[in-house]
Amino acid sequence: MNSEAFTLDPRLAADTRLLASLPLCDVRLMDYARYGWLVLVPRHDGLGEIADLGEDEQITLWREVNLASRALRAVMPCDKLNLGALGNIVRQLHLHVVARCEGDAGWPCGAGYGQRQPLADAELHERMATLRQALAAPG
Repeated sequence: MNSEAFTLDPRLAADTRLLASLPLCDVRLMDYARYGWLVLVPRHDGLGEIADLGEDEQITLWREVNLASRALRAVMPCDKLNLGALGNIVRQLHLHVVARCEGDAGWPCGAGYGQRQPLADAELHERMATLRQALAAPG
């Protein structure tokens, strides 16, 4: 698999902002005001499922999910982290890491419940800066 040929799905490109590039995945912030929401996208074209990755890359993926989860919880404390790799609409392999709190706007339903509310520009830039710091912090 060649990461040089990687192309991000246009829907992910439209809804997310790049935070960091880890060894396997790009970590992207979902532009969604209701929740802290990260999306990890392995930089390989043609993948739809975690099982499409080799065993070593699956291990790397979970390490990167753990790093992103720790960073998200450090910046946005929550009651529960929702992890998902559904791919029903966007077939490109990507994993969602969503910080959820009891009583939030969609609790207990999925984070996609309700109409999407993008972040205000200032909040988007602040969230991106704090998450980048958390991702870079030694763990």
